[in-house]
Amino acid sequence: MSFDLVLFGGTGDLAWRKLMPALFQAFRHGTLPEGGRIIGVGRDGLTAEQYRAQIRARFDSVELAKRPSAEEFNRFAALLEFVRMDLSKPEDYAHLAQSLAERHADTVVMYVATAPSLFTTVCEQLAAAGLNTPQTRVVLEKPLGHDLASNRAINETVRRVFGEKQIFRIDHYLGKPAVQNLFALRFGNALFEPLWRREHIANIQITIAEELGVEKRGAFYETTGALRDMVQNHALQLLCAIGMEPPINSHADAIRDEKLKVLRSLKPWTAESLSQDVIRGQYSAGTIAGTPVSGYRDETGVNPHSHTETFVALRTEISNWRWAGVPFYIRTGKRLAGRDARIVVNFRPTPHAIFNSQMGMANRLVINLQPKDGLELHLLAQGQDDRRSSSALAPVQLDLDFDKRFGSGRVGAYERLLLDVIDGRLNLFVRSDEQEEAWRWVEPIMDHWKNDAQGPRPYVAGTWGPSASSAMIARDGFCWAEES
Repeated sequence: MSFDLVLFGGTGDLAWRKLMPALFQAFRHGTLPEGGRIIGVGRDGLTAEQYRAQIRARFDSVELAKRPSAEEFNRFAALLEFVRMDLSKPEDYAHLAQSLAERHADTVVMYVATAPSLFTTVCEQLAAAGLNTPQTRVVLEKPLGHDLASNRAINETVRRVFGEKQIFRIDHYLGKPAVQNLFALRFGNALFEPLWRREHIANIQITIAEELGVEKRGAFYETTGALRDMVQNHALQLLCAIGMEPPINSHADAIRDEKLKVLRSLKPWTAESLSQDVIRGQYSAGTIAGTPVSGYRDETGVNPHSHTETFVALRTEISNWRWAGVPFYIRTGKRLAGRDARIVVNFRPTPHAIFNSQMGMANRLVINLQPKDGLELHLLAQGQDDRRSSSALAPVQLDLDFDKRFGSGRVGAYERLLLDVIDGRLNLFVRSDEQEEAWRWVEPIMDHWKNDAQGPRPYVAGTWGPSASSAMIARDGFCWAEES
């Protein structure tokens, strides 16, 4: 199957760090269809050779399992071309259309890795140039808007020129191997399904923590913040994967229908819950891995009096028969104590204790997403050499490390998603009504913060966020996993 992949924003940060390495890995693994062409689009006056040289130079600083040899990269580079475009000029799209018409590829992918403000411009200009054919698929990066109204406006414009089945709204967390294994764990095995409900689960915690600060993205982060950047998309998609009902089959709309039901079942916010169950924070100067780091307000491009949140912790519930009364805790932030993305499922204790033991971390399932990828099942057991008491138990851990079990060369998130776009598989992409429902749910939080003069709570870089986060979960009689 021949394809043309046109990468708008072809000289941007996402292209250098994620997209080009992912395409190269697919090429290396032999999964990138033959007869393909990758066209970088940018405003720079680069020749194809200069573009290839820039990509080769950046491959030395990104995560690749193995550096390419000169011969291997040259074979990949033969797929690469570069087109200089001003995205506001119709004549540049006409030139692109002429170039694409010369090949008549079976599939044309328009990957829009630009600022969200350009999404509608690019899609309208593609349509005006006749580049919205049935063979065309358009990929839209997050964030898709900054609130519900802007999200709707973008989606309505894009849907006027592309059909819903041609639109691939990407959330790279859905492409992570560990998230795929979450679906396999729930719907491919009978072991946990009888326990996956309110009668047996005490609480569920979703953590997406980063050690990094905003780096060189201070100006972008000032207008985004942790709620828009992480909660509205990544964290809520993980919550849907945990909380959804089994779909009737593995087709895209069957899966997305069930995720939508979860989003519509999230407990509505009240004035009281917005004050008590949502914590926002902002990192101050501290230490990461023994190295002093600056506070958020001292980062380049950041307002020295900024109220932008770099940390969010919140409590919510899914109001349906399966989950009623079970608290779901979401926590995400920058400059935290570690780089760690995980889902912790805390099961209820046994109804009657007959052993002399502390529960501690027992009766817990941990789904690790990054940097470790796998499952941990925490149980209580008695060691054969324990002579203290026949009724004394100790916590033990069963660990399934997916990298060790399946090898570290497994398909990465962007690699999987790019291949799915080329093949036309929508399962791991977000439908417009999902996005709108997610924005509808987070919008009361944003409105509440606009009228909150207190601003985000400060926390020292290298910690797990403001103490109010621990106090929030403690009101329910629980604690974050690392505190147990």
